[in-house]
Amino acid sequence: MHSAHIDVSILVVSYNTCAMTRAALDSILAETKDVSYEVIAVDNASTDGSAAMIAAHPLRPEFIRLSENRGFARANNLAARRARGRYLLLLNPDTLVLDSAIDKLVAFAKTEPKARIWGGRTLYACGSLNPSSCWGRMTLWNLFCRASGLTGLFPGHQIFNGEAYGGWQRDTVRHVDIVSGCLFLIEKELWDGLNGFDPLFFMYGEEADLCLRAHAFSARPMITPHATIIHYGGASESARAGKMVRLLAAKVSLVDRHWQPLLVPLGRALLAAWPLTRLIATSVRAALVPSASKLETADAWRQIWRRRNEWQHGYENPTKTQTAPAALAPST
Repeated sequence: MHSAHIDVSILVVSYNTCAMTRAALDSILAETKDVSYEVIAVDNASTDGSAAMIAAHPLRPEFIRLSENRGFARANNLAARRARGRYLLLLNPDTLVLDSAIDKLVAFAKTEPKARIWGGRTLYACGSLNPSSCWGRMTLWNLFCRASGLTGLFPGHQIFNGEAYGGWQRDTVRHVDIVSGCLFLIEKELWDGLNGFDPLFFMYGEEADLCLRAHAFSARPMITPHATIIHYGGASESARAGKMVRLLAAKVSLVDRHWQPLLVPLGRALLAAWPLTRLIATSVRAALVPSASKLETADAWRQIWRRRNEWQHGYENPTKTQTAPAALAPST
C-alpha cells in the first residue's frame, strides 16, 4: 500500500525461505487493514527462487535484490534508508501475522509513545508460546546460571532464567530490555538517530545492541500480548552448531560493548564455560543412556567447542558502510 501518509514501513529480509516468505507476505496483505503501510523486501542472494517470488508478489513490495548475503543487520539498514513510514517494523520471513497483529502493534505504540520500541507475542506453529519475542539483558548472574546448568534445570524460574524472563507467558503488557528482531517496531526517528543496526553484528545480537543503545535516548521497550504472530524460528539458519557459533560471537561482542570494563573478563569466561559445560553434560548423558538424539546433541556441542576460535573474541569488525552512533543527542 502506498500513500502520501504512511504509518509503518514493514521491512522483510529473506534468505532461502521462499515458501515461508510468500506466506509471511500473504499474511501481511490479509491481516493489515487499519494502518497505511509499505513493504520493503531485501533478498540476501537466495538460491531458492525467493527473489522472483518477492518481485511478483501481489503486495508489490519495494525490492532490493543483493548479489551476496550481507546478513540481517546490514540488509535491514539498506531497507530502512528507503522507508517513509513514521514507524519501522522489522518482520522475519519465517512468520505469519495473526489477527491484525500489525494494526494492533501500531495502535499500541500510539498509546505508549514513551516506549519508542515495541514488540508482541510469538507462537510456534503448534500454537504454544515461543518465548523469543523479547529478552532481558545479560548479567553476571544469568550467565553463571546458564554456564552452571541452573537455567536448564529451572527454565521456568525467573531467578535462574532471567535472560528469558522465565515463567512469564508474554500474556501481559510489560517493559523489557530487548525486543526481538522477528517482530520489532521502532520509531523511524529513533532508528535514524541511532544509525540503525551496527553492521558489526552479521546475525544475532543486533537488536540487543540497538535496544541497549536506545536506553540513552529514554527508550523503554514494551511488549503487548495483543499483537501475536507465529514465528517458526531459525528457518534460514538450519545448522545448530553454526547458529550457536554466531550467537556466542554476538554475546561476546555485547559483553565487550555494554558491560563495565572490569566485568568483561568475567563475562567472557562465563560465556566460554557455557558450551564447555554443555559438552560435558551431554556427552555423559549420551554415554549413560545412548540414543541417536542424545549423540547428535553431544556432537553439536563438541563442534561448537572445537570452533571456539570463531566466537570467543566476538564478531570481527567488518568494513563499515555506516558510522555509529547517533545523530540525535541522548537524553540527560
